[in-house]
Amino acid sequence: MHTAYLGVASLAALMNGFAASMNFVGANFVKAVADKVQVSQKWMVPFGVLLAAGAVGLVAGVAVPAVGIAAAIGLVVYFICALGAHVRVGDRNVGGAITFLLLAVASLATDVGFHQHW
Repeated sequence: MHTAYLGVASLAALMNGFAASMNFVGANFVKAVADKVQVSQKWMVPFGVLLAAGAVGLVAGVAVPAVGIAAAIGLVVYFICALGAHVRVGDRNVGGAITFLLLAVASLATDVGFHQHW
């Protein structure tokens, strides 16, 4: 379980860190998604902060399990909301939101499983 936990948490941290950096630099594809789901582009930096906090929390969770669990829960909630934003406007291009949501759920499951909080 230790290897699965480290692998999933590392992948989730890297992907969310990348997503956060794209929000911070105002990448065109991030702006296009924001426009598509009718979310103001001025929310991209605060969303990036949430993603970055989740990524850092997952990494910190290796040393402090409660922080990792809290970060994974936060990312699950974030991506449920992101998925809801796509559904709200009838956007069927939800692959990214679902992928990140499943990765956050996997991070939470492996974190809890590794630290035996079942």
